[in-house]
Amino acid sequence: MKVLLLNGSPHPNGCTFRALSEVEKTLQQEGIETEIFFIGHDPIRGCMGCGMCRKNKLGKCIFGEDAVNVVIKKMEECDGLIVGSPVHYAGASGGITSFLDRMFYSTGGFPYKPGAAVVSCRRAGSTAALEQLNKYFMMNNMPLVPSAYWNMVHGNSPEEVEQDLEGLMVMRTLGRNMAWLLKSIDAGKAHGILAPAAEPKTRTNFIRKCEPAKKEDEEKNFAPYFISYNKVNKEYQEEE
Repeated sequence: MKVLLLNGSPHPNGCTFRALSEVEKTLQQEGIETEIFFIGHDPIRGCMGCGMCRKNKLGKCIFGEDAVNVVIKKMEECDGLIVGSPVHYAGASGGITSFLDRMFYSTGGFPYKPGAAVVSCRRAGSTAALEQLNKYFMMNNMPLVPSAYWNMVHGNSPEEVEQDLEGLMVMRTLGRNMAWLLKSIDAGKAHGILAPAAEPKTRTNFIRKCEPAKKEDEEKNFAPYFISYNKVNKEYQEEE
């Protein structure tokens, strides 16, 4: 069994790496293979919503100049995913946000592979960033791995993170819980307990197209909604 730990910080050996390293060390102690992948310093293209990945059923992003498709390929051989990010403006870093948007949209996520997020911050904004990252797992049928408290460490340098004893304890607990869940899933498979059958997705838009009104009812039906707009003349008018 293997877990991929994604370092979404612009600093390869900074606070986020320190947090991920604590998780990695615990996973290895539990007999789980690991890899920490640094997303790099190069600009990461955001998702354009072009839809070519899905239209052509590529299973990857159509743009291949960065590491997104590299990680997608790695996830084929991994059983779990942990994403780490620093806190920027009370959210995840811009790099990891663009990275995950394209990775999850082009693949449809990694259903039933456990996932977790960890964040590092100097002072605040960590809960908002953590909530943002967790949505990638929760919206794609990926079991969310818990810990003993919020998955975050505090510090402005790796040395300061060392002083966050509770944060490091939370990282170790996350590693043990991830290992336990992976082993439980593996044991279940050995006894014929498979992942749930996926139900076809149903999309219901909040704003829906309305049936066109009959000509004789246009003004009567229209008035309650747009009192100050004359639908016949296509212009706004003063209310009486």
